[in-house]
Amino acid sequence: MTRVMSLARAFEHATSSPVVLRPGCKVNVNLAIKGVHQDGYHELDSLFVPMSSPCDTLTITRNSNPGLKIVCSIPELAGTGNILHATHAAWSGRVGYTPGLVLYLEKNIPMGGGLGGGSSDAAALLQWLNQTAGKHGLGREELAGLARELGADVPFFLVNHPCRARGRGDRLEPVDIDLAAYHGLIICPQVHVATAWAYKAWDERWASGHREKKSSRILTMYSRADRNPSSRRHLVLYNDFESVVFPAHPSLYRLKLAVIAMGACGCVMSGSGASLVAFFQREQDRERVCTYLRARSVSVFT
Repeated sequence: MTRVMSLARAFEHATSSPVVLRPGCKVNVNLAIKGVHQDGYHELDSLFVPMSSPCDTLTITRNSNPGLKIVCSIPELAGTGNILHATHAAWSGRVGYTPGLVLYLEKNIPMGGGLGGGSSDAAALLQWLNQTAGKHGLGREELAGLARELGADVPFFLVNHPCRARGRGDRLEPVDIDLAAYHGLIICPQVHVATAWAYKAWDERWASGHREKKSSRILTMYSRADRNPSSRRHLVLYNDFESVVFPAHPSLYRLKLAVIAMGACGCVMSGSGASLVAFFQREQDRERVCTYLRARSVSVFT
């Protein structure tokens, strides 16, 4: 009872005025699918890099009624199927206290783009709940375990540092990747690629005997398909999903080639798509590509 009363006081104090969280997204600059487990999950080996833009906005206020109420800029996301409901319920179940919250979600991270927006939102709420609970919150390992239960990408957003991700993408190894020499660009065309479809298509390709050459030398090996030959620095970007997504959505492949032709030293699809991430050595090249894409109603984020 004492713990519950302490948690109640902590949350009343923390949410007396609105709290604003701005969770960012992530990109896969290298993604290899190693195989499929008997339980149906795929064995991945990827390099996750956090990006601050685009980002969602979560505005949290206290509610006298226990539980979570979501209001969203996209109304259909306010239902109980939103991962934020699962996050609130799972954390509350672990600590034995259910705070009453109203959360307004302004959705800016494109959905279905391979950027991990839902997982990022879940991690932001989970981290805020736990920090607000103070000494009554979950320990680091228990919090990470809860994050894994919520979704494969959620633990990464708790770390929020470049990581090599293996297994389902939840076995994380922080790595030091220096991208300071590059100007990043996230490109979000109006194309939807269903993750379940992408995995199924890759499974069928794998079963038919197609094998892609993979490299563990992330960001160090020359690849003509992913790098501008005129680039002075080697930048390797690789994604197994491109082998099945590009034939089904050739406009994405043409977009990638156009971005490289206009000066990107690397461009690759993130996750199962359809977003692309590109890196430039010169800011003026990135701005030129932004102007070109915006004129064609393609969303870009720097």
